[in-house]
Amino acid sequence: MAAASHGHEPVLLSETLALLTPQPGEVFVDCTIGRGGHSLAIARKLGKHGLLIGLDADPLNLEFAAERLKTASECPARLFHANFTDLPEVLEKVGIDSVNGILADLGISTNQLLGADYGLSFDLHVPLDMRLDKRTDRTAADMVNELPEDKLANVLYELAQERYSRRIARKIGEARRVSPILTTNRLAEIVRSAIPHRPGRPPAIDPATRTFLALRMAVNDEVANLARLLEIGPRRLKPGGRMAVISFQSTEDRAVKHAFAALQKTGAVASLTRKPLGPGDEEIERNPRSRSARVRAIKKT
Repeated sequence: MAAASHGHEPVLLSETLALLTPQPGEVFVDCTIGRGGHSLAIARKLGKHGLLIGLDADPLNLEFAAERLKTASECPARLFHANFTDLPEVLEKVGIDSVNGILADLGISTNQLLGADYGLSFDLHVPLDMRLDKRTDRTAADMVNELPEDKLANVLYELAQERYSRRIARKIGEARRVSPILTTNRLAEIVRSAIPHRPGRPPAIDPATRTFLALRMAVNDEVANLARLLEIGPRRLKPGGRMAVISFQSTEDRAVKHAFAALQKTGAVASLTRKPLGPGDEEIERNPRSRSARVRAIKKT
């Protein structure tokens, strides 16, 4: 299936399959099933006697993945509208305690990035939302319009290492005193106006990118959720079971690195990646958004 038809090309697919080594008849969990790209490849390895368990906070992507798996794989699948922090409850519903493999891809799908319903794109005139799961109460508009400037600056710096965080927060404060900031394109314009323009070549990424990244992470509580997954996921592996996490930014990769290293010191797991694996030139050329992807993996001893 072409990327255009499903809206998301799975990154580091061959590397992830090589690390997880799914076998016929095994049970695997895809904690972030998204559009089903990784899951479909795993399901085909598991076969009709295996079981794929899929979780996603986005019900629209979950529905898409369900149809994709149903038509392209013999492997039974149990899918749940759930955050990966709900993994113990999901496994209880399925009636199992442990699994052979766990995958978490921390990236967002192309359809989420570009879709008007999500409010993640700074190129569109859409409501400033950023919730991947509409059951979440707080939107990005709530944060931008209600957080004190110092706390807003801290969010931008701590989650996305935005060096101009205080200037951006000050500009946001000035703008919201005139009228609430309710759309993505207005926020993007405010952020761009706060960042000094350097002569010469245009910046490699839009100046609003880090602000939007930080707000998305804050709205969806991504740091705390990842910490919880790194705590509970390895416990749910069978002996010899494997867990892989694909991250796209330094904050996430650092959390995965430290959690896996701490487990390795206890002897509970062995590392399968001395250094994180990234995409090759061919994948980057085919899918430029894969450039920042990194995967780390462990095996339960």
